[in-house]
Amino acid sequence: MKGRLILLPAGLWLTIFMVVPLVILLIFSVGHRDDLGRIALNNLSFENYLRFFTGPYLLTLMRSLSLAALTTLICLILGTLTATWLAFAVPTKYKALLMTLFVLPLWTSFLLRIYAWITILRPTGILSDILASFGWQNPPFILYSYYAVLLGMVYNYLPYMVLPVYAALEKLDVRLIEAAADLGATPLKTFFKVTVPLSSRGLIAGSIMVFVPALGDYVTPDLLGGGKTMFIGNLIQNQFLAVRDWAFGCAVSTLLIIIVAAAIWIYLKFGETDSVKA
Repeated sequence: MKGRLILLPAGLWLTIFMVVPLVILLIFSVGHRDDLGRIALNNLSFENYLRFFTGPYLLTLMRSLSLAALTTLICLILGTLTATWLAFAVPTKYKALLMTLFVLPLWTSFLLRIYAWITILRPTGILSDILASFGWQNPPFILYSYYAVLLGMVYNYLPYMVLPVYAALEKLDVRLIEAAADLGATPLKTFFKVTVPLSSRGLIAGSIMVFVPALGDYVTPDLLGGGKTMFIGNLIQNQFLAVRDWAFGCAVSTLLIIIVAAAIWIYLKFGETDSVKA
């Protein structure tokens, strides 16, 4: 009985701020937009879902999934290398300082960091001035392109990969790595056969923490991409703020939640099973 009372505040919090909004989202998604742009809940149907799958929106979803997957892959590679360096190569007295410097950008506004990249990447920005100082005249225009969006997303979400991977590597028993070396394993083989399996929970957690927000991000593609390419987050934003078709926006949001929840469930179920076997 005492255990249930302790869980009661958390249960109420999740019910009010998570379950109830999801229920409202589901109800609105089967409604429709009236002539004044308001939600109408008469004649409920799944027309909004059919509209998504029969319209050009599947390409937007595929584009968003590919961008989120590529962002996660790059963050996984860079984050693993950075976390490994911090865990095993950096002296203990410098680890706290370096970790603080690494997460320091997270203490500033998300928008400020994006505008900083705009200042760097624009034609008259810092990057162009540096390249010009080395004699490179008329450098390629990066801002408002797919590469600028990818660069901004990797920069913004990389710390979310490094932190869980570093936490997993810190708990790793170094004697296992030394034993692998004594048995004749090369450093590369030791990394993939010992380090990666033993830190798989951190890799999975970091991948989820990067993939989920990257899939629904609309600010970075809008500012660094110049709104030239439509992603799923931009589609939802436009439906709520520009088109004012909240019913279709709720339907797209519901589908996005289902896709993310399914991906996380598959990843956790089979990813953790494989890590235990390894």
